[in-house]
Amino acid sequence: MTDKVIGVLGGMGPEATIAFYSRLVAHTPAGRDQDHLRVIIDSNPGIPDRTAAILGRGESPVSAMVKGIDGLRGAGADFVAIPCVSAHAFVDELKASAGLPILSVLDVVAEAIERHPRRIRSVGLMGTTGTLRAGMFQRRLAEAGLEVVVPGAEDQARVQASIYAVKAGAPEAVRRQLTAELRSIAMRLTSMGAEGIVLGCTEIPLVLGQADLAVPVFDSLHLLARAAIRCAGRQPMAVESEGPRGRE
Repeated sequence: MTDKVIGVLGGMGPEATIAFYSRLVAHTPAGRDQDHLRVIIDSNPGIPDRTAAILGRGESPVSAMVKGIDGLRGAGADFVAIPCVSAHAFVDELKASAGLPILSVLDVVAEAIERHPRRIRSVGLMGTTGTLRAGMFQRRLAEAGLEVVVPGAEDQARVQASIYAVKAGAPEAVRRQLTAELRSIAMRLTSMGAEGIVLGCTEIPLVLGQADLAVPVFDSLHLLARAAIRCAGRQPMAVESEGPRGRE
């Protein structure tokens, strides 16, 4: 059976795209270059800001994203993974216009929670203000029978600021501060009843991971990479969940 070609619509942001590809490589069983999957990446940081569009403060990213998906199809991709959660607020429009199947990070995360050996009934959701305002992640998790706890307004403003700091290339010293702050917010979510934490933005796993929290962490970047490997026709390697900056 021939492996499918993974198309990655990236650049939202660029570092998350790099981390996603790194996880694809790390989780693919391979003993040499030729054993790895073919991956076609369009990293386009010019795609309009998804959160700004959701909040009515910027242009829609849909046309730019559809153009990118069309380019991936023309280059030989069989399906598309989008390592940006906020972009999934537009996934229905993309599916209606794009010429390739789209692997939904929302489905991937919800299914991972359902498969978890613990019976998790409630999760804390950390993501951009656009993701939380759009509500698509909450609805998908609710379909899986999960209660969703989100940060209060002040904590959410800090989460959003942390995400943009990562996008801006914050240095290591600043990232350590971001880790501490996001960890505190996650712990407040657990004090509100969350039995697990969803890292619902692909920048958050760059500074926060399972090693930082005592409850199960559902890393959207990690889970999407492993799902893409499966969708391509392979079984990903058995590895522990990543912590900050991709450590195993």
